Amino acid sequence: MIRIEHLKKEYPNVTPLKDVNVEIHDGDVISVIGPSGTGKSTLLRCINLLEKPTAGKIWFDDQEITDPKCDINKVRQRMGMVFQSFNLFGHKTVIENIMLAPMALLGRSKQEAYDTGMRLLRTVGLSEKALNYPDELSGGQKQRIAIARTLAMDPEVILLDEPTSALDPTMVGEVQAVIRDLAKTGKTLLIVTHEMNFARAICNRVFFMDEGGVYEDGSPEQIFDHPQREKTRRFVYRLKVIEFNIKGRDCDFPGMIGETAAYCIRNQIERKLAGRIQLAFEEVTQLLLTELDDPSIQAACEYSEKTGIAEWTFLYNGPQLDVMTSGNDLALSVLKGVTEHAAYNCLEGSDYPNQLKLTIRAS
Repeated sequence: MIRIEHLKKEYPNVTPLKDVNVEIHDGDVISVIGPSGTGKSTLLRCINLLEKPTAGKIWFDDQEITDPKCDINKVRQRMGMVFQSFNLFGHKTVIENIMLAPMALLGRSKQEAYDTGMRLLRTVGLSEKALNYPDELSGGQKQRIAIARTLAMDPEVILLDEPTSALDPTMVGEVQAVIRDLAKTGKTLLIVTHEMNFARAICNRVFFMDEGGVYEDGSPEQIFDHPQREKTRRFVYRLKVIEFNIKGRDCDFPGMIGETAAYCIRNQIERKLAGRIQLAFEEVTQLLLTELDDPSIQAACEYSEKTGIAEWTFLYNGPQLDVMTSGNDLALSVLKGVTEHAAYNCLEGSDYPNQLKLTIRAS
């Protein structure tokens, strides 16, 4: 239904979309997720040309809508958009907001537009608000009205740009319920959202955005349970990461200890767990600096906000060396006290043939 090739969107100081290549099929319900600033909303606004792409092409069915000769207003009649800020006309009643576009753009009669509008208000549970003005409604009610207004044009594709982000948490559920029902109608939906449980529940595909494009595209099960790529994994497991690249014995070891402490504070890691994270780093690093002739070490700690689990991974050079079997009884005693699990692997043929993974004891 929609095909995007080499889409780029560039602003004076930033390029959120560098090279987007993806196909959206009829009936797809797609959740678009990713860190802030990775181009999620920009992608939606480029699809209906509210933002003009810097480069690339977009096809809607067999029509290239990025062609300057394309009548984009005709295209937009088949492609509705729901904004996070509602964009209702404050001087018109709820029913007038819904009737306006079908009468002006589709030539519907006033009675027909009214009947359709009332039917849609019943669908979103707000028929009793037909004669109210937007400023008399709650945020959740305004967003449900905005969805009804979009549906009044009977679009084939609906783009929803963070439809619950501007709402009080108590109102999010009512809007999500309407979108869940909408997802069952067979229409094609693209939904930018930060609500991961909601995204998983309603979609058949997930776009994870990063590095200027669709970094990973897959089913909810793949993206949320078995992500294939590192940034996706870090995002869905809510991993907070600190990394060190240590070359030689003249490294700034006290500085790295300080950075690790700041990392724990910044991510509000519980005090006892933070202490174990720091001890594990200190002991393993000192063992490796002692044991290796010319140490080259990559160390990374991942703390999951989702599970509360912290893990250190150490990759290092030299001959096969499992520091957990070294003769330093004091260091090993400390490590065994602060870790839940330790696993050593030999990675033959790698620049860093030794890998040590430590799961830090949580309690």
